[in-house]
Amino acid sequence: MKKFLFIFCLFHFSISCNGQKQNDSQSDLEAIDNTPPLYYGIPDRLASSDTSAGWKENGQRILLTGTVYKSDGRTPASNIVMYYYHTNAQGEYKHKPNMQRSLPPNSMGLTHGYLRGWVMTAEDGTYSINTIRPGSYPSRDEPAHIHVTIKEPDLDEHYVIDDFVFDDDRLLTAERRIKKENRGGSGVIRFVQKGGLLIGERNIILGLNIPDYPIPEKNNNISGRNIGEDIISFTPYHAWGPDKGSSTCPMCKYGWYHGILYFVGNNPNWDDIKKWLVYFEKESIKRERYLKVYFIYGNEKEFTQEVREKELESIGRALTLEKVALTLVPSFTDESSKVHLNKVSAEVENTFFIYRRSVIIGKYVNLNANEENFAMLSNRLDQTINEYFDLPRPKVD
Repeated sequence: MKKFLFIFCLFHFSISCNGQKQNDSQSDLEAIDNTPPLYYGIPDRLASSDTSAGWKENGQRILLTGTVYKSDGRTPASNIVMYYYHTNAQGEYKHKPNMQRSLPPNSMGLTHGYLRGWVMTAEDGTYSINTIRPGSYPSRDEPAHIHVTIKEPDLDEHYVIDDFVFDDDRLLTAERRIKKENRGGSGVIRFVQKGGLLIGERNIILGLNIPDYPIPEKNNNISGRNIGEDIISFTPYHAWGPDKGSSTCPMCKYGWYHGILYFVGNNPNWDDIKKWLVYFEKESIKRERYLKVYFIYGNEKEFTQEVREKELESIGRALTLEKVALTLVPSFTDESSKVHLNKVSAEVENTFFIYRRSVIIGKYVNLNANEENFAMLSNRLDQTINEYFDLPRPKVD
């Protein structure tokens, strides 16, 4: 904390550490030009919850909340400063001189406006921001968004993560989603509604996809997208299960509650596969609609769809599977199904994604089928149940 305050004061130049400006107008302009917006007007003390000036204005109230994790994607990170700013409901950055937080325009005429603020994560890594839903720019050339900058106490530099954007925004096209850099993890917010309030969760992974970040290597990065990133929609063929005989997207069909994608490529261990499928069937029955499991077989060796279908159908019948879907793709590099966008390796024995609302919350590679690993996955599913976000998806007009 002391190091943060030192950096904070260092960047203030002609602004005092209590965030008050000097009277000289030229000094004001120099301060605005030279002080990073992250530090302009920052309070002496920050809390894990903040409410913007928009909360009292006309507009759709939203609560943005979640947990910031260290680079392992599992350990909560405390004392992380998050700076946010966004447009008003009309999509404009407005400066209001009578508001203490409002950032005046700099010499180029640019401003972050008055809808801005800070949080510092709690001991358990949590944060919450109460504000109003921003509008998209009047030009309608970008989806509505909230900008976020991260300052870690042990790093000298701050960095920008992906904007908060909104899943139901028609400007957030599939093409835009695929091009997202996922800095800090997915920024796509999927709201639930509680009364008149829209609540959105975003968990942030420090350093994820941040260029030159001093992040330790992860052994499980040999296959699949990272924890905190969205699973990209893809369409495997269903050989067994509720959608048998169709090419159905798991995320589109069932991406809201918990789910597991179990990928097996060129090196299938059928004894282990059958044990995993039996375990997943039991978990699916126990958790009912709150868990959906897909087995995705992507063995490219001597691929023939008819043979693969019969192979998976035989396994589904022999194990009497009713809940688990057995699906196939020609390979994990197949572009027609879009499975290649999830970066799964066909050479590892298996890759597991645990997801909730289409975001990866757990990833495991080369996991053996044994009681210890069964218990680990069950515990992980139990840990990520959330009273807010296991509500049904809100209706969209």
